[in-house]
Amino acid sequence: MEDLRVKYVNLELQENQESHHTKEFSSRTLVVRRGSPFRVTVHFQGRTFNECRDTLQFKVLLGSQLSKEFPVEVTKPKTSYGWSAYFSPGGHSANTRSMYISSNASSSIGLYSIQLNVLTHRVVRYSVGAFFLLCNPWCSEDAVYTPLECKREEYVKQDHGFVFMGTANNIVSKPWSFDQYEPEILEICLNLLQISPQHTRNRPKDYVQRSNPAYISRVVSAMINCEGDRGVLKGNWHGDFQNGVSPGWWTGSAAILKQWARSQFSPVKYGQCWVYAAVMCTVMRALGIPTRVITNFNSGHDSDGNLVIEEFYSETGEKLSYSNDSLWNFHVWVECWMTRPDIGPEFGGWQVLDPTPQERSGEVFCCGPAPVKAIRDRCLDLVYDIPFVYAEVNADVHTFIVKKGHVLSYNIDTEKVGTLIVTKAKGSSKPEDITSSYKHTNASVLSTHSSTNKRSTKGLCVSLSLVEVPVAGEAISFKVMVANLDNIPKVLREHVNAQTKRYNSNPSNTIWEDHNVIRLEPHKATVIPYKIGLAQDGPLVGDLLVNLAVVIEDVSTQERLLVSEEFNIASTRLTLKVANEDAIVLQKEHTALVIFRNPFSVPVSGELIVTGSGLIQGQVRLRIQLLRPGGAVEERVNFTPRMTGFHHLFEYAHLQKATSQE
Repeated sequence: MEDLRVKYVNLELQENQESHHTKEFSSRTLVVRRGSPFRVTVHFQGRTFNECRDTLQFKVLLGSQLSKEFPVEVTKPKTSYGWSAYFSPGGHSANTRSMYISSNASSSIGLYSIQLNVLTHRVVRYSVGAFFLLCNPWCSEDAVYTPLECKREEYVKQDHGFVFMGTANNIVSKPWSFDQYEPEILEICLNLLQISPQHTRNRPKDYVQRSNPAYISRVVSAMINCEGDRGVLKGNWHGDFQNGVSPGWWTGSAAILKQWARSQFSPVKYGQCWVYAAVMCTVMRALGIPTRVITNFNSGHDSDGNLVIEEFYSETGEKLSYSNDSLWNFHVWVECWMTRPDIGPEFGGWQVLDPTPQERSGEVFCCGPAPVKAIRDRCLDLVYDIPFVYAEVNADVHTFIVKKGHVLSYNIDTEKVGTLIVTKAKGSSKPEDITSSYKHTNASVLSTHSSTNKRSTKGLCVSLSLVEVPVAGEAISFKVMVANLDNIPKVLREHVNAQTKRYNSNPSNTIWEDHNVIRLEPHKATVIPYKIGLAQDGPLVGDLLVNLAVVIEDVSTQERLLVSEEFNIASTRLTLKVANEDAIVLQKEHTALVIFRNPFSVPVSGELIVTGSGLIQGQVRLRIQLLRPGGAVEERVNFTPRMTGFHHLFEYAHLQKATSQE
């Protein structure tokens, strides 16, 4: 009798990836999600397959350490607690048989190889191919199950978004291409798990634990930074980026992850908190774990764990670097959605994970997963790292005015830290206020916060407010209001001070100051307008932060009031116009026009950069040389949509003062 032989096996890539919500991935390898069946078709040659005497058996292997072997059943099993396979009803002809393979909803994720064993009078083994197995937010039995389709679209499938920076008063939306569908990216994300210390130390244990999204997310949190492992990004907060890329110049995750992989996993220079978080969001979404990027404005970094941030000012309004504590204008992390059976069902849902290397957690530079509910309810004894995150959103700020070691004034602010916590709203480019998820608060800061800071005592009221949002190339306009609430005239000394700063540190040198004497009759007020022109040498980049402070001193009582405002100088404005934007066609080349007008009082040189996930691979860089003040440049950019859906083109400018040699 002629042997039964396998001619080939069709993994039905297009059909399976459509049903598994993975069709956008660029990989040529099948990508499926755990807990859901996928179809394969076996083509035989020789004699016809006979279900009564022939047996088919599959074996799947994760690496060489974890394998599962299971027969193909005639009908679908009523219950299954592991891997299973069954024949497709009606899915056969004389020389073919279709069947479904299904993994458990808690199977380990990774790259599997698949083997088909044909059992007749002997056993013949065939290597069928490989497939990627990811977490499954569409499966109710998966620990990352997300019931609403709008959330799955936003937090799993969306490949572009925004990272929010700046200050609570003046939020800057930085577009970011997560790029999880770009060529090579899925493979790189899974390689990240393969080269982690957890995998190299104990491969069998690591493969087994990859069933648990809490374990996966903790490994990824550590691997995004390079402290103590072969992680993706090297941090730099010192401002010298000569042997790398300034964190502000990154516009998407693909360039970072590809550079890391192509350099044999050497760290990419450089990252700061929003870059770490955005890259982690890419990795987690690629692996199938719902993830969103979070920004905490006025994020506390408490050096001694007493939930107090100390700030010091001179009597003339200069902020001093006297404390190891710091109040970051913003800090960015991610939240991942999962159940937490290890600590209790009530703590499932969003979990904080922070890949920025700050403190060690279990001897490793990582943070989380920390349940957001546990942070809000102050359940500080649960895993992981809840006290650290709690301090970032809940510390008190103690502000001192000092002179020659003596305290002249003292104030406590219990609301300043964690003023506003936001994420990108579903289906929108706007920020969504989620502060109440982290702390008990009375109102939405987004709807109630104004651009005026005010402080008052029994006899004085002082406020500081910006006239308009400062933009690069334009003067900073603000006003100071001083009111005498007393029944007697007052003579006051006014000190106004402006310092530049980085988002995660105390200000540097004073860039502008002014000093005045103010005389006010009882129950009278005065408003003093100011304009600050910034120097225009060196890099003319936006998103520069300024600390502005006003100290008002009552000459007779020596009572002092301080009000301060930290704000960012918004980036230079570009215009992007898409030709025939209502008639964009898949796989057809289209054109966009980028327009830039120099707002500075000096000639500029630099680059205009255009990106767009699903539209442009990588970046389009347009060189600018010696553009005069007020001069304009127009450049055409071609793009080709590679996938359906809603996609963005983003434009940026990286500029500096032009030199005479250019």
